[in-house]
Amino acid sequence: MPKIHSTAILDGDISLADDVVIGPHCVLQGQITIGEGTTIIGNAYLTGKLIIGNRNTVYPFACIGFAAQDINYSADQFEPGIVIGDDNTFRESATVHRATQDVPTTIGNNNFLMTTTHVGHDCQVGNNVTLVTDSALGGHVHVQDKVIVGGSSSVHQFVDIGKGAMLAAGLITTYDVLPYFLLTGYNIVGSVNIVGMRRSGMDRKEITRRKEIFKLLYKSDNSHNKSVEILKEQNDPIALEYVEAIETSRRGIVPRAHATRNARRGTAEPQT
Repeated sequence: MPKIHSTAILDGDISLADDVVIGPHCVLQGQITIGEGTTIIGNAYLTGKLIIGNRNTVYPFACIGFAAQDINYSADQFEPGIVIGDDNTFRESATVHRATQDVPTTIGNNNFLMTTTHVGHDCQVGNNVTLVTDSALGGHVHVQDKVIVGGSSSVHQFVDIGKGAMLAAGLITTYDVLPYFLLTGYNIVGSVNIVGMRRSGMDRKEITRRKEIFKLLYKSDNSHNKSVEILKEQNDPIALEYVEAIETSRRGIVPRAHATRNARRGTAEPQT
């Protein structure tokens, strides 16, 4: 049977696997399903509709499942809720908000949300993602696998962060960051995530190819439109991966650094 502390409050349609642990002063309210091996340590508030998978750990004062911070969204609308996979860690005061559209806010497997991190409504977070203390994802953000968002960094609504990308600490991006690229300043992609690529087991040839694509997009004199045409002509799988990411972008990719500087002077060239 689940181990439920006498001070915990469970109210609603709550389904717990046999070995779930619910610690002191936790509140579970609404339609909630929690899988095997999951521990809610204490003083956490979970509200449904919420599905949590296996072997997750929720630390004190985390709040998962509350309504979106959106004045156009009714706090009484609980569908479609949140779906969380397996082996995730939610450290103290982490927050995750439920969806407002047709697809649940989704967090995959093996993710690490450090203290006071925030995942906004309708976000889609992949696997092996790390959100460092005080970082935040705005509503509708999509984060692919193996991304690191540095401490106190923020991602604007509707932005996509590509696989293996990294945002350094204390930054903001209002544009998409492409796979394995490194955000080094406010809307500035300054490098590739070499360490992340090596840790992923990527071979030297692929690392070199991604470096070449970074130089084409951010170090050449070509516009991003021209760079996309070159990548299409090269027609290799890695090039086409970047073409697809650029052409399906909802907000556009981070401009080149010199374009960002020129924008402050009012002379930026158009970017896609």
